[in-house]
Amino acid sequence: MNEIKLKYGCNPNQKIAKVYMNDGGKLPFTVLNGRAGYINLMDALNAWQLVKELKIATNMPAATSFKHVSPTSAAIGRILPEKLKKACFVDDVKDLDKSPLACAYARARGTDRLCSFGDFVALSDECDELTAKLLAREVSDGVIAPAYSEKAMEILRKKKNGNYVIIKIDENYEPKEQEKREIFGITLEQSHNNLQIRREDLKNIVSENKDLPDDVIEDMIVGMITLKYTQSNSVLLAEDGQCTGIGAGQQSRVHCTRLAAGKADTWHLRQCDKVLELPWKEGIKRAERDNAIDAYINECEIDVCEDGVWENYFTSKPMPLTDEYKREYLKSLSGGVIASDAFFPFGDSVERAYKSGVSYVVEPGGSIRDDDVLRVVNKYKMTMVFTGIRLFHH
Repeated sequence: MNEIKLKYGCNPNQKIAKVYMNDGGKLPFTVLNGRAGYINLMDALNAWQLVKELKIATNMPAATSFKHVSPTSAAIGRILPEKLKKACFVDDVKDLDKSPLACAYARARGTDRLCSFGDFVALSDECDELTAKLLAREVSDGVIAPAYSEKAMEILRKKKNGNYVIIKIDENYEPKEQEKREIFGITLEQSHNNLQIRREDLKNIVSENKDLPDDVIEDMIVGMITLKYTQSNSVLLAEDGQCTGIGAGQQSRVHCTRLAAGKADTWHLRQCDKVLELPWKEGIKRAERDNAIDAYINECEIDVCEDGVWENYFTSKPMPLTDEYKREYLKSLSGGVIASDAFFPFGDSVERAYKSGVSYVVEPGGSIRDDDVLRVVNKYKMTMVFTGIRLFHH
C-alpha cells in the first residue's frame, strides 16, 4: 500500500482525503479490514507510538483508548483487583488474568467509559483471542496492533457488521528525523519528538519527603509517556499501572487538573460498594449503565434516583450517593500520582490533586513560583519530582 483513499477528512465536507508517504514509499501499516477515516488514522498513529513506548519503558504489554487525538486512558498489563474488574464490566471474563494484554485493555477502556465510547484502540502486542473478545463487546471504531492471531481476526472481522477498522502496523518502522505539517497552506517543520522517558529522569526529588517506591516510578513513567501523546495543556492522574483521569487541551493548567481529578474521582467511586451493588434491571446495555453510573456519581443532567427515572434502570430505588459519602470515600485514598506536561505555575493544582488521593507529583519544574508549589507539596507530605522535561503535544 503506497496510498489509501479515505472516506473524507476531519469533516464530511472535506471530501478529498488520502494517506501516503511523502517519498512515495510504502506505508508502514496495512488496513486489514474496514475503511479507515482521517481521524481514525490520527488516533491510530498517535496511539501506536504511545503503547510502543510504554512497552519499551516497562517491559509489559500496553493498551490505550483514543478519542479525537488524545487518550482517554492508557495502561500496562497488571492484573485487575476484583472490584476494578466489576467496575470495568469484565468480572464475567474467564481467565482474564492469563492475558496481560487483555488486562491492559480492560484497564484502559474501563477508566473513562463515557469518553471511550466509539474509541480507537492501540495494542503493543499481538492481539490475542481474549483481547479480541473484550474489544468485540464495546462500541469502538477500530484497533491498531503489530499482529493478530487467527482467532482474534475471526472475531474482529464480524464487528460493526464487518466494517470494524483493523490496522496492522510494522512494529519496526521508525519515522524520519524531520517531520512537516501544513496549516493554511503554510508548512511547519520540526524534529520528531523521539525523547524516551526513562527511570533516570525521575531522580531529582525536590520535596522534603523523598519516598518514591518502584511501583510509583512505573506509574510516573506511564503518566509521562501518556502526556507525550495528549493534546496540551495536559495533566493526568495515574495509579496501579494506568491513567485514572486525563485533562487535555485546556488553556489553564488548573482546569486540566480539575478535569483529570474529577475523572479519577469517578473512576474510584465506580469501585465503591454503593455503585457496585446497584440493583440493575435485566437487559440494561453497557452504554446505558455507563451513563446511569456517571449520573449517579456526579449528579448529572438526569437524577437517576428520582421517581419515574430509577424504574428505567433498577429493580429497586437506590439510595443517593451523598456528597458526604463521596468526600469520606475519597478522603481515604492515597498513593496516586499527578503528572503534568509543563510546570505547575501555582500550588492550586496540587491542592486539588490532594483531594483525589494524590501522594506523588511529577512535573518539569522551572516556574518562578516553584517554591509556592513545593510549599503545598510539603504541607501534605507529598513527594515531588522535577524532570526538566516538557511534554507539549499539538
